[in-house]
Amino acid sequence: MSDTAFVQEETNLALVPFVPEVRLYMADDAIALWETTEAARGEIGLPPPFWAFAWAGGVAVARYVLDHPQSVAGRTVLDLAAGSGLVGIAAAMRGAKSVRAAEIDAYAVAAIGVNAEANGVRVDAAVEDLLDGDGAPAEVVLAGDVFYERAMAARFLPFLERALARGARVIVGDPGRAYLPRERFTALVAYDVPVVADLEDTALKTTTVWQLTPALSPVG
Repeated sequence: MSDTAFVQEETNLALVPFVPEVRLYMADDAIALWETTEAARGEIGLPPPFWAFAWAGGVAVARYVLDHPQSVAGRTVLDLAAGSGLVGIAAAMRGAKSVRAAEIDAYAVAAIGVNAEANGVRVDAAVEDLLDGDGAPAEVVLAGDVFYERAMAARFLPFLERALARGARVIVGDPGRAYLPRERFTALVAYDVPVVADLEDTALKTTTVWQLTPALSPVG
């Protein structure tokens, strides 16, 4: 079975709560899908199926982009750690010049493809790890919920800082993860986002959309 066929068989196309402008192929049961994914690949210890759910950070960034089209209109956009492609789809719907989605999971790339098609937009997705670079040539770098682990945060922040240093605007969604360096960001807006209770500790997560700001130079 192809990755695309697997995604469509194991999920259902539905409107995204809090972002009803977008439809995604989403799963009902995270644990069951995770086990099915491992069985399909014949591997144990695969990453969770991030691509099959609308996570709070991505939902918040998508909501922000849809409500503030000037943030992406006419610009080249990178959706980093894209998961389902929700954020990139929102950017494409609001007139981004082009949208590139980066993921390390082939199922996610397949999901992004069918999700973009379901919403009538183009998102160019590929299996690639971009974190040693700076995201060029994207003028806007969007990321939803990437500071959930210490090790990942240690890779994501330098990448985002390099993107900012070359002139990109960097926008991140975060539902209160422990490893977000808040002192480096300026809050743009906060939303109460409905989430899958099995994946979070509550059914509603207060989620902030942040913009990365330049680091302050030492005084003296």
